Amino acid sequence: MNATQTRWRWLLWVAVALLLLAAPFLIEATLGRAWVRIADVALLFIMLALGLNIVVGFAGLLDLGYIAFFAVGAYCYALLASPQLAIHWPFLVLLPLGAMVAAVFGILLGAPTLRLRGDYLAIVTLGFGEIIRVLLNNLNRPVNITNGPQGITLIDPLQIGGFSLAQTHSFAGLTFTALHSYYFVFLACAVVSIIISRRLEDSRIGRAWVAIREDELAAASMGINTRNMKLLAFAMGATFGGVAGGLFASFQGFISPESFHLIDSIMVLCMVVLGGMGNVAGVVLGAVLLTALPEALRYIGPLQQRWFGEVFIDPSDLRMLLFGLALVLMMLFRPSGIWPARRRTAENVTERMTEKRHASG
Repeated sequence: MNATQTRWRWLLWVAVALLLLAAPFLIEATLGRAWVRIADVALLFIMLALGLNIVVGFAGLLDLGYIAFFAVGAYCYALLASPQLAIHWPFLVLLPLGAMVAAVFGILLGAPTLRLRGDYLAIVTLGFGEIIRVLLNNLNRPVNITNGPQGITLIDPLQIGGFSLAQTHSFAGLTFTALHSYYFVFLACAVVSIIISRRLEDSRIGRAWVAIREDELAAASMGINTRNMKLLAFAMGATFGGVAGGLFASFQGFISPESFHLIDSIMVLCMVVLGGMGNVAGVVLGAVLLTALPEALRYIGPLQQRWFGEVFIDPSDLRMLLFGLALVLMMLFRPSGIWPARRRTAENVTERMTEKRHASG
């Protein structure tokens, strides 16, 4: 790469950075404040999708209970930063604590599943996710810990000293509401998650995960400790979920077991698959698309009312219909995702060439 290409690449990165910093104000000015909240949620889902990508995309371990780690991180933060247990620890302690607790739960999930693959692994992880949700739903007796189905309210927002992100602040002539402040915190966490994912992908650990994904027996014969590598994948993926859960609890101010259903795990998995398993940029794209597009389809109802005088198709039904149709079309025409990893693209080309040779021969 010559000096001119390097200069243009740096200019492109600077332009992207400035656009991301100005995004909440541009979104609010064009689409309204509700879309700033959607942007905040999209950044949380980026962190979740990147964590699941470590387990599914890098290591090839199908996890259908990933939302459980999100719940663990959220409840760790909520219990220790709310009137529920009359404890109010600072978030600088709670976020790392939630990440560590989620990592421990990831190891607890990974340990019994080391010999499982494919459908069997999916069923076990699905059960684990439901166990966590049901447990949180019933830990309100005989001692009330999680407040059961009522959830936990009055959760402390992110704050340092007297500076709280839940309040409105003014700086350099700009007004920063809670949605703006949380956007920048979530953006910083998402960028850190992307950097960690990229570093893991290019590291010896990442290559070991890919080897296990492609052929576990061959990886073991080459000296890779498949047991430790699998446990590390579960722990690392859970860590991302734990941090995202803590941020979610502080952002919402209220959580309940109903926030962590199986459909949420499926949605995060779809973000990874549709974006491009194993490719960090593709996973980020998938998370943004599957967060924004369902919300954009809500406008179909008002448009039908304006054009036809009545609503023929309920927007919620249309959203799920189009979502399912998109899944079918993607699996048919782009099985590697919208932005697949280079390795998967090369594998698909090789497979298609092999199939053509067999068909012609």
